[in-house]
Amino acid sequence: MKVLVTGHTGYIGTILTQMLLQRGHQVVGVDTGLFAGCTFGADTASDVITINSDIRDLTVVQLRAVDAVVHLAGICNDPLGDLLPETTMDINDTATIRLAELARDAGVERFVFSSTCSVYGAAEEDWVDEASPPNPVTPYAVSKYRAEQGLLALATDRFSPVLLRSATAYGFSPRIRFDLVLNNLTAHAVTTGRVFLKSDGMAWRPLVHIADISRAFIAAVEAPREAVHCETFNVGSTAENYRVRSIAEIVRNTVPGSAIAYAEGAAADKRSYRVSFRKIESRLPNFRPQWTAMAGALELHACYTKYGLALEDFEGERYQRLAHLKSLLAAGILDRSLRRLPQPYERMSDAAGFVPAFRDAQAVDIQQAE
Repeated sequence: MKVLVTGHTGYIGTILTQMLLQRGHQVVGVDTGLFAGCTFGADTASDVITINSDIRDLTVVQLRAVDAVVHLAGICNDPLGDLLPETTMDINDTATIRLAELARDAGVERFVFSSTCSVYGAAEEDWVDEASPPNPVTPYAVSKYRAEQGLLALATDRFSPVLLRSATAYGFSPRIRFDLVLNNLTAHAVTTGRVFLKSDGMAWRPLVHIADISRAFIAAVEAPREAVHCETFNVGSTAENYRVRSIAEIVRNTVPGSAIAYAEGAAADKRSYRVSFRKIESRLPNFRPQWTAMAGALELHACYTKYGLALEDFEGERYQRLAHLKSLLAAGILDRSLRRLPQPYERMSDAAGFVPAFRDAQAVDIQQAE
């Protein structure tokens, strides 16, 4: 099967692309290399055809002969969404619907969308599932939910949108994100000896490893049409719901000599939800999660130690999505629509971790993962 993956060099995309290739699929990647200079610890090179383009600039011609689209690219978290709410809607919602329309016109049969359990927001129920009313509380979550609704409206007998609402991701990737709770707490513990909580830790979070997220996307691509057409699936494992305090305890027990600490004035987090994953377990039998938070913490600790993670690394501009984007805006590399501004190549190559491969990109998109 020929699968087009947007954001294929991002946090999840680097893992998913390799897993698709191992399954025997042909992969076409879409990326602009925004994080080309942000590799941590390992090479991300892969032998796939790459379209260097912003998703907002793709054409129907580029989507012809593609069997399935896996759409990961987008503004990837709440802080970025809060910084640029209008651009978040433009990329995560408007551009997603446009891409799906192009895919449908090109004859693509399946469109698998990377959504998020954040659409449940401040959940009013003890447990939420796919039938629960969404209650998104951030621009990022709102943009994802609006895109979901728009995608379902595009469904036809020959075009099947599939919505995957992933739990909060964790796990090691060459394009590591340190703004995700388990990744972040483990990084703090390794570099400072403190498992540092910025909230009171009482909020609930479902966790899922990026390899298991990738397995879910592959299952959704390979499943019979009747199993996934216009369906929404939460991606994760019901046993992997934790209070943030419990996640901190897992990290403390993993990183020798570490201790839990709270930020001054740490308050409650309004985003709190426990998620049921029974639907994906029953409807997509080929999806079988293999990771737990404990195993993930052990993996992260080992990788951070192996590659010599330092405090300035994970708190600096290179690996923090929000700081990286702010640096590009401040340097005049991007405008607030996340379009690249005309400028001499020498300035681009030296700023904020850019490498020469970015020179030919027409614009910028941000890889998605929640």
